[in-house]
Formats: sequence, structure tokens, C-alpha cells
Amino acid sequence: MALLPTNLDMDVLRALVIAMEHGGFARAAERLGRTQSAISLQMKKLEEQVGQPLFRKAGRTVALTDAGDLLLGYARRIVTLNDEALSAARGRAMDGAVRVGFPQDLAERWLPSVLGSFHRAHPRIHVEAQVGRGRELRERVAQGALDLALAFGKIGGGPPAAASGAAAATLAHLPVAWVAAGGFHADPETPLPLALLDAPCMFRQHGIDRLDGDRRPWRITFTSPSLSGLWAAVAAGLGVTIRTPLGLPDTLAILDPGHGLPALGSVPLELHRAPSAATPAVDRLHEILGNSLGTLLTEAAAL
Repeated sequence: MALLPTNLDMDVLRALVIAMEHGGFARAAERLGRTQSAISLQMKKLEEQVGQPLFRKAGRTVALTDAGDLLLGYARRIVTLNDEALSAARGRAMDGAVRVGFPQDLAERWLPSVLGSFHRAHPRIHVEAQVGRGRELRERVAQGALDLALAFGKIGGGPPAAASGAAAATLAHLPVAWVAAGGFHADPETPLPLALLDAPCMFRQHGIDRLDGDRRPWRITFTSPSLSGLWAAVAAGLGVTIRTPLGLPDTLAILDPGHGLPALGSVPLELHRAPSAATPAVDRLHEILGNSLGTLLTEAAAL
């Protein structure tokens, strides 16, 4: 008689994903309302099921082995599919409309997949998506023209920049970096060529201010109203730009400190919600946005 396959425990897989996305077993315990020892026991059970060590010591924390890293990729897919299946089964009767705004950084790679998943689970909900810059999106939320918006906050930190009673939560702090085509070299003897979004742009002004503070000469070689146009110009070697790693094309690279350019700090990514947006459709998309961004933001913050 053939042996039945081992069924991995969904709760244990979810604990693994949360632990790796939020910095360890202690953080996972906090988010799941359990003790750290309970999470550790779950991970030990998972290792027994797999028959391979999944973790190794890394200073005071743990890191994944090769087998653990492989399993984590599958765990994310299994948990996502589980949640999508439940949403589809429970939420097909949900209807209504939701208006949501995104920064350009998320529009090309991440937006299609998250909206596709939401639509499959809730096909009767009408979604209106708008892409814009942070200040514009926050103003639209405050005016009630958007129910939800993902937007960059103030570079350097501070509380979420909610306005007019809107609720806001910080999802992650992302590094702000100099971005260029592969092989770019910053010549300290010549003005730094800059490819930038049209003003007003927070990243544009922040980079210029830091260069001026370092007395580093610069010149603007390209401007564009769209991020896709900016990426194309930087990839063509027209100049360097200032952005986060979020949505960075594979053709571009973050410049390391060896290029002698000033450090740029970090910027929060915030999720804003209009005070009047209290429908089940908005609640569900709010939940999905926060959950589905977890892996993407963890990877971007680590760069």
C-alpha cells in the first residue's frame, strides 16, 4: 500500500512566513498572539515533517538554510492561495465599489497582481484605481475622492502624514538611494548628471538639497512626468536619479557608498484611509493591500 503524503500544517506555514517577513520568532509571536516558545515548537514540528534542518544560527537570531529558503517560497504561495480561496468562497456575494490610489512605483509590477487577486475573490466589486504622487493621493483621500491610498510619507520619518481626519498607518521604512544604469561611475571632477521627475517631487528636492549641502556640483540632464520615462532615461545612461528600491527595474542598480554621493536616509510608505470609507468592500481591500505588500516591502527595505 502506498504511503499517504505528508500534509503540511497551514498554521505552521503561516507562522513561518510571518516570522521571516517580520524579523524572527518573537515578532511572529506578537503578531499571532502566541508565545515565542510556541512558535519555536511549530518550527521544530515543520523541520520534522520536512526531514531537513530549516534554520541556522545567525548571531542572536536565526536564518534560513537552503532547504528553509526553498520551503519559504512554497509557503508564501500556499498561504496566499489558501487566503484567496477562502475570500472567493466567502466574498463572491460582496458587492459595492472602492476607489484606491497608488504611487507610480507600484503600478507596473505589483498593482496588476494584487488587483487581479482581489477581482477573482470579489468579482462584483467595482475597483477604480488611480496612480499619482504622494501629496495628490493624500489630498484625494482627505477630500473623499479616494477611499484608500498608498503613498510615500516624509523623508526622514515622522508620524504618518494623514490629513483632515483620515487614518494612516506606516507599512515600512524604505531606503532612499541613488539609482543608475549598470557600470555608472560618478566623476567628482564634473557636475553630477541628474535624471528627475518633474517638480514638485519630494525625492527630486531631497536629492538636490543633499548635494548642495555637500557642495557637490550637479546638473539636470533629463526630466519626465512619468516614472516609466524616468527609468528609461536612467537605463540609457542620461543620468542618476533618486528613488527607493520599490519597483526598481532589473536594468538599474543602487549606487554603493563608494561613489562618494551623500546618504539619503529613508522614507515611510503609508496606507491612508478616508474617514467616510467604512464599507465591507473597502475593509477587504484595505486588508489585502496590507497583507500582500509584506514580502515586497521586506525585500525592498533590506536593499
